Amino acid sequence: MTDLLYLEDSTVRTFDATVERVLEDGRVVLDRTHFYPEGGGQPADTGTLRVDSDGGRLEWPVADVQKRDTVYHVLDLEAGTNSTAAPIADVLEPGTTVTGELDWDRRYAHMRYHTAQHLLSAYLLEAYDAPTTGNQLYADRARLDCAYERFQDDDLATIEAAVNDLIHDGLPVRWYELERDVAEADLDLERTRIDLLPDSITEIRIVEIGDTDDPFDRVACAGTHVQSTADLGTLEITGRETAGSGEERIRFRLLE
Repeated sequence: MTDLLYLEDSTVRTFDATVERVLEDGRVVLDRTHFYPEGGGQPADTGTLRVDSDGGRLEWPVADVQKRDTVYHVLDLEAGTNSTAAPIADVLEPGTTVTGELDWDRRYAHMRYHTAQHLLSAYLLEAYDAPTTGNQLYADRARLDCAYERFQDDDLATIEAAVNDLIHDGLPVRWYELERDVAEADLDLERTRIDLLPDSITEIRIVEIGDTDDPFDRVACAGTHVQSTADLGTLEITGRETAGSGEERIRFRLLE
């Protein structure tokens, strides 16, 4: 099973790993990775995977990362620099040391938007009793769905101002892991959303924003985040729409 290094440190841009398995279609399994696989509304990381061989340096774009039974790094074989023209499985044999490099601008944008989404979700739950039901992040925008009848223009202005006050307070962001039975016994299940996780998950990663003793937000999440809300800049709500019966969708972007 691939060691998910991004869960502990989301700031690493380049790392070394060992190839465990290669499929003919270009999917590569590594023993460890800092590439985030798509999930939780956060897109997969992209970047490059390279190896130094007798024929020189070979490099392939990492076009996608997916987590199934393990983590698969999907290489763009046609865009790679494999001058040997040999099958990918012959070039990246199990045991080969490779270097992964993230597209950092893309990853960091996702980190900012994911943290902003947590902050917005926490405020909507506290001020409007509107739990988040879904979200989707991009590198330049995001959307959030929540259980609420309808937001008016003055609601959106209030929400935007309140979230920006929290951002500008420079609240610390941290993450840690708990055994599931401990988390269920000690934490607020409505806020952490632990009850939505499959029973097969026995260790829960918790992300908190705010004071250690009384955080503004505390939720189960396996995504990547910045370390302070001060890194988010300014949040601008760009619109709202109905996302279904009793469902509202808020669209937003982050300004530097």
